[in-house]
Amino acid sequence: MTKLTRRAIVLSAAAAGAAYGLDGRLAFMPSALAQGVAGASPMNPKGLQFHTFKVGDIDVTTVFDGAIYRDHSAGFIKNASIEEQKASLRAAGLPDDRIPNTYTITIVRTGGKTIMFDAGNEAGRDPNTAKLRENMLAAGIEPAKLDAIVVTHFHPDHIFGLMTGQNEQVYANTQIIVPESEYAYWSDPGVIASLPQARQGIAKRVQATMPSWKNLARHDGKGDVIAGIRAVATPGHTPGHTSYLMGSGAAQLMVLGDVTSIPAMNLKNPGWHVMFDQDAQVAEATRRRVFDQAVTDKTIMTGYHWGMPGAGTIQKDGAGYALVPVA
Repeated sequence: MTKLTRRAIVLSAAAAGAAYGLDGRLAFMPSALAQGVAGASPMNPKGLQFHTFKVGDIDVTTVFDGAIYRDHSAGFIKNASIEEQKASLRAAGLPDDRIPNTYTITIVRTGGKTIMFDAGNEAGRDPNTAKLRENMLAAGIEPAKLDAIVVTHFHPDHIFGLMTGQNEQVYANTQIIVPESEYAYWSDPGVIASLPQARQGIAKRVQATMPSWKNLARHDGKGDVIAGIRAVATPGHTPGHTSYLMGSGAAQLMVLGDVTSIPAMNLKNPGWHVMFDQDAQVAEATRRRVFDQAVTDKTIMTGYHWGMPGAGTIQKDGAGYALVPVA
C-alpha cells in the first residue's frame, strides 16, 4: 500500500492558503444549503444531518449516522485513568459523565462519480444509529445511485451497514472496494480462534457474506483504487486499516477512517491507546506520522468519530493535536 510520505501528500505555501479558502480553491457552501438539521448532541451541537463543503473541485458531504454513549471504564483507554479521560472531555467542552461515540460517513463527488467511504451501522440494531440512509436522502444523495463504496476497515460500525440482519446485501448494485490485506485477515477461517470473543463475530459475519458478493473488488493499495483516489496504509487500528487521499489542484482531502477516535481523546493525546486499536503501538505510530504530516501540509481530513461536521485541518496543541473544523 502507499505509504504516507512527503510525495504522497504535497501542499505548498500557496496550497496552505487554498486549504483555508484564501484563493478560492476550498469553498464552503452557505449554511442554508450545506446542512440539514436533526437533534443536537454534544458531538453534534448544531444537530446536523449532513454538512457539505468543497475541496477544490471535489464536492464533499459528511453524513451523520448517529451516536451512542459509553459508560466510563478503566479499559477504554488502556494507559489513561478514568479521571484523565473525564478531564480530557471537560477540556474540550464536553460532558464528562459518559464517552460519546459518533459516526460520520464521508461522501465525495469527483470525476463524475459519487463515492461513499464506509457504510455505517446495521439498521435495526440501535435506535440511535443507522441514520445514514435518511440523512443521505436529506442531503439529496440517493443511496441506490452511488457509484462505489470504498471501505477503510472491517469493524462493525463501518461495514455492517452493507448488510441486513439476514446477511443480505444492502448495496447489491454498487461496487464495493475493500483493502486486500483487511479482507485477507478477516476472511481467513483460521483467524477466528485467534481473536478475542468480542471480535470473533466480525470474522464470522465477513466469512458468511463477502466471499459470495459479485460486486466486491479488492485493492492492493498500489495506486489509485478509483481514478484520483489513492490508498494510504494506516495500520494499527486493524491490520489492513486504510485511509484514502485525493486532491484537486493544490487542495488535498484525506478520509482517515479510525486513525483516531474523538478529538478530545487520542487526537489531543496521541499516545492514548483506545481499546479498539488491535495493535496499539502501531496505531500510535501511524497516528503521529499522519498528523505530523497533516500539520505541515494543512490537509483537509475527515474523521469517522469526529462528530459533525466531521472534517477539518489539524494543528499542533502542546504534545498533541487539535482539530480546526471546516466552516
